Parts: sequence; structure tokens; C-alpha cells
Amino acid sequence: MSTLVFDIAQFFPFLNHQLLSKILEKVGCNSKIPHFFSNYLIGRKTQYRWNSFTSTFFNVDVGVGQSFALSPIIFILYLSLIFYVFKKRAKNLKISISFFFFMDNGLFIFQGKSLEKTKTKTFYSYNIISSLLK
Repeated sequence: MSTLVFDIAQFFPFLNHQLLSKILEKVGCNSKIPHFFSNYLIGRKTQYRWNSFTSTFFNVDVGVGQSFALSPIIFILYLSLIFYVFKKRAKNLKISISFFFFMDNGLFIFQGKSLEKTKTKTFYSYNIISSLLK
């Protein structure tokens, strides 16, 4: 049995929350849901303090921080659409897949009886996922 892995964790610090609102509207969610996420995520500001230095405020309208209460939900909302398209494309390429994910973890694991088949599945899957994430 061979196993190959790729990680998309670095995708999450750059998520555009205005895009999330548009996705939720497009899939037909009640208008209160995109409005809630917009109020919660868009227009956030932060500043840093180090000893006696305090920075000016700056916008943080991107990313999914692990400390936010809604991070796991936001993670799944973004990835559910990507998984949907990925599964359809993988099926067309006759790549059998199953999803096993932990919240806030972007690790894809591929297993197969031979290293060659596993490499091929990983290569095609990585290209599909990469294009969807862009």
C-alpha cells in the first residue's frame, strides 16, 4: 500500500470573504445568511501591540483564522463547492475518491495498491484542486 499527501492549508489565509457572500447568494441561501457572514467577516480591522508600540488599524477582510468561532463552518462552505466540482471531474477521469476531512485542515491523502497508480491519482487530483482554488 502506498500513500501520497498534499496540503492546501496555505490557501485559507487568503480567502476573500466578499466572494463567500456571492457564493452563498448564488447557491440560493436565504439572504440573511450572506448578510450575516458579510457583517461578521467584512470590514474587520485589527492592530498589533508590542510593549509600548501600537500599530495603526488595518483591514483584515481576508483569511480564515483558526481562532474565530465560525472558522470550521467557513472552511466547509468554501470547500464544499470545490469538493463538488472536484468529485465530478475526478469521476470523469475515472479516479475513485472519498473525502475524510478534519475541520480547518487542508490535507488530501491518496492511497493505492501501487505507487505508480497513487502518483497518477495524486497528480491529476492536485492539478484539479489547484485550478479550482485559483
